[in-house]
Order: sequence, then structure tokens, then C-alpha cells
Amino acid sequence: MKALAIPHHGTIDDIQILELDRPSPGAGQVLVRTRAGALNRLDLFVVAGLPGVKLHMPHVLGSDGAGEVAEVGSGVKGFNPGDRVMLNPCIWCDRCEFCRRGEQSLCVRLRLVGEHVNGTLGEYFVASAGSLARIPEQIDYPRAAAFSLVHQTAWRLLISRGRLRPGEDVFIHGIGGGVATASLGIALLAGARVFVSSSDESKLERARELGATFAFNYAKEDILDQVRTITGKRGVDLVVDSVGEKTWLQSLKMVCKGGRVVTCGATTGPNPRTEIRSIFWKQISIFGSTMSNVREFNQVVELLGRGRLHPVIDSVLPLEQGREAFSRLAQGKQFGKIVLEMR
Repeated sequence: MKALAIPHHGTIDDIQILELDRPSPGAGQVLVRTRAGALNRLDLFVVAGLPGVKLHMPHVLGSDGAGEVAEVGSGVKGFNPGDRVMLNPCIWCDRCEFCRRGEQSLCVRLRLVGEHVNGTLGEYFVASAGSLARIPEQIDYPRAAAFSLVHQTAWRLLISRGRLRPGEDVFIHGIGGGVATASLGIALLAGARVFVSSSDESKLERARELGATFAFNYAKEDILDQVRTITGKRGVDLVVDSVGEKTWLQSLKMVCKGGRVVTCGATTGPNPRTEIRSIFWKQISIFGSTMSNVREFNQVVELLGRGRLHPVIDSVLPLEQGREAFSRLAQGKQFGKIVLEMR
């Protein structure tokens, strides 16, 4: 099969279209004929090499995928060839204490499709039957592929961990990225007033069009001063910070007393300066979050089918333009998800 893969760790220039053997489903697994896959910043880290993660090469990239069931392995029930499916990229053990209580994203053996095993950016991919959901009837393959990872992540981040409530103020750093744009949609659905930031005016305008009340250019404005002015020096109830080193102190300063800061990533670095006195004096709650459990994944897929949540797509390109797609992602030019189609 044709796949977008890396023969070794390196740079975007090492990403290639390779001819690889078609995978076969094992017990409890499903072989999916890929119709669309989407890129995540995680893929860039995989290309460069993640500490402690040793991959079998060549490695197929991609954690988001949607397509048609091509074959089912032994013991699989509920799926048949031709069914349209979308992927939850989590791989869990089903045996540890966290899995047994339905918290699959806390699994002690948690892995991700595309990060630890071959991914979705090929003509076929294999997944556990428990990791697949049926694509809602009115949703096409590119939208299904663009939806899963960022929306399940943002839902757990804002709703389950961040406990976002109607009428609250939420600040989202770095609008334009996949999780940030998904967070915007979920915050609006929850009835929050949304503040966002970017250094790109076109991204800020797009965020306003999608419903953000306030959109700040951090390269030109004092965001902290703006937030304090608008909120009467109170601050916001919830800050979504997946940026890390560059924004962490700012997040602690802009959140209100008794407020919450949630994080699911650290794209600018994992070791930010912090201010412990602000944390205890303001009684700030800080929550980490990774992916979602099965219940949360099913919730967001249901909301997709009901038209309550919508993936934001930057562009749809053929698989053959995968390296160009990765270059756009690496440069941070995208607003929403970049999708690759298998034609």
C-alpha cells in the first residue's frame, strides 16, 4: 500500500511516500480503507523523535483517520465491511485500574496510533474495534478525519477537567491550532465568553467570525492588561494553555482568584517559569489532560452528528502533497486542521 512515512527520525524533508505491505487485522481488530487522515502537531514530534519512544521503521505517520471497514479480525462484533468509521487514536489495555473504571486515557499502558504504532496516513490502517465509531450519516470523510483527536482532547480539557460552566470567561492561547479551534467551539457550546490570542491578524478575524468575543494580537498588545481591563481586574475563570513556556506565567496572572488553568501540551517547551505564590494566594487549580475516555469520545461524536460541534478545516490536500502539508503545519500557517485525502 501507499503510505506517508519516515524511514528514520529527522526533519520534514525525510517524510516520503513509500510502498509498504498492507496490514492485517488481528483478533479484535479492524482493517480500515483510509479515505482521509489529518495532521496534528504531535506528528512533527514523531518525525523528530520522541524521548523514550523507539519505533519500528519505516513508520507511518498520522493519528487521525476515517474510512471504510475493509476486513474484520476474529471476535469483532458490530462492524462489517463497508461501514464508515472514524478513529479514536488511543490504545489502552482494558486491564489496569484506570481502564476498569472507564478512564482509558489514564491507562498505565496508554499509547497512541501514529505515535507508538503505525498511523493512519496510508491507504489502510489497523485499529482495535473498540477505538472506532461510526461516522454520522451527514459527515464526509475529511470532516470525520479532522474531528476526533482535537475534539476529544478539548472536551476533556474544558468540560471534564476544566468544569467550564455557562456565563464563564475562558481564554485560549494560540488560536488557529487544532486543539485551540476545537476549544473555541466547545467553549461557545458551553455558553462561555471567549478570549483568544494569536500574532496573525487573519487568524484573529477568523476566530471572531466563529464566535470569539475578544481576539488579541500578542505581538502588538499587552494581553494581560487587556484582560484585566475588560474583566474589571478580576481575570478569567478558565485559561486553556497548550503553549507552555512562553505563556505559562501570563496564564497564572490572567486567571481569576479561585480560577482554573488547564493544559494538554507544551509546544514552546515543557519547563516554564512559574510563580508558586500566585498559585496559592489566588487559590488557582491547575489541571493536566490527555486525550479522552471512551465515554467522552462518544459524546463528541454524538454532538458532531447533531450539528452541535464542527471541525474547522484549514485545507484538504492529496496524500502526495503530504510533505507540503507538514511544512504548512510546522510554520504555523494553518487555521484548524490540515487534511490529507487518499484518492
